[in-house]
Amino acid sequence: MKYLPLNAAIFIQNRKRFISKMEKDSIAIFNSNDELPTNGDALYKFKQNSDLFWLSGIEQEDSMVILFPDNPDKQYREVLVLVRPNELKEKWDGHRLRAKEGTAISGIKTIVWLDSLDALLQTWIHLADTIYLNTNENDRKANLVPVRDYRYAQEMKRRYPVHHYMRSARIMKELRAIKTELEIEVIQKAIDITEKTFRQLLKFIRPGVMEYEIEAEIFHHFLRNRATGPAYGSIIASGDRARTLHYVSNDQECRNGELVLMDFGAEYGYYNADLTRTVPVNGKFTKRQRQVYDSCLHLHHYAASILKPGISIIDYTSKIGDEATKEFQKIGLLHKSDVKNEDPENRAYRKYLYHGISHHLGLDVHDLGTRTSPIQAGMVFTIEPGIYIEEEAMGIRIENNFWVTKHGNKDLMKKIPITAEEIESLMKK
Repeated sequence: MKYLPLNAAIFIQNRKRFISKMEKDSIAIFNSNDELPTNGDALYKFKQNSDLFWLSGIEQEDSMVILFPDNPDKQYREVLVLVRPNELKEKWDGHRLRAKEGTAISGIKTIVWLDSLDALLQTWIHLADTIYLNTNENDRKANLVPVRDYRYAQEMKRRYPVHHYMRSARIMKELRAIKTELEIEVIQKAIDITEKTFRQLLKFIRPGVMEYEIEAEIFHHFLRNRATGPAYGSIIASGDRARTLHYVSNDQECRNGELVLMDFGAEYGYYNADLTRTVPVNGKFTKRQRQVYDSCLHLHHYAASILKPGISIIDYTSKIGDEATKEFQKIGLLHKSDVKNEDPENRAYRKYLYHGISHHLGLDVHDLGTRTSPIQAGMVFTIEPGIYIEEEAMGIRIENNFWVTKHGNKDLMKKIPITAEEIESLMKK
């Protein structure tokens, strides 16, 4: 791993939180993700199951975490399962964790090798009444691939058909949405790397630079600062391409007079940052670009002012829609008649702001969390309003990451330049 070792207290605390939600005489089993093939004998880069990482900090494939807090044998109440190191395999694929290393990372004292698990697991299952099995449940995902979690669930139900089964995903959705202070420290590290990178980009961008050259600069500065890499595919969209929300071709020239929208973030210790800034390619906003940029920044600040415990995402989005309606009239995008005659199910402002304002952020860029219940202290959200004007071939989005607190929120990206004046000043230098 490129990042420095994380504090094992993160994972010790997370396991305690999960165990506190378990039924009496229950066992919870978590599997690592599959290694997935590309073509021939090649594999995609391995990415650990976020739930298993949240509980253990273990990145290695073929790993498991087993929690059985009521196990009569105390040494097996928390178990980390690792693949047994093999000298020949290590010659090809590199070092595999030893027991002491697994304990140092996770804080789990009992290590069991995968090839010796079955006999132990059967005894534990027979002592338990309820089995928690994990499923990759995310409201934004519809996965038809039979991944390991679902295959394992089917096999367990075949072998132990009369046990009571429960979904650990219900607990995970609740717990992972609320970040601990230790987790925030890691997210902040990812954000600090992202900030350094953005400041370097302001020195690099100029007319004639290619979008992919900006992307290369991002990757370079991420790696040299110990990030694992990008948290997601970087969006470098100049000119009219900025209106495409998930533009990732990044293959066009940035031209004089255009804006370039950059949506990127570093991943550090599996936790993610998510930043968007829109800057003038030549270092100076035109009068109209500045007008639209300031309007977008106003929406950003307004959203931050109402993001606090107790508000629902639905009400939060509706209020921002009301504010966007006012702003878009001010900058000439909407007329009073547009608002008067709007469809309540497809409001007039949606022509120029056609995505959500915020999403949960953490181990996943679109992290687990509620989309219906009130927002709670401890949650981390993006705030990312945008204005996209087809007739002007312009797209602007501004995004920071916020940690919701008891009395409001904390802008984790407050040190990153955001105003037009700051951006122009740094690009001029």
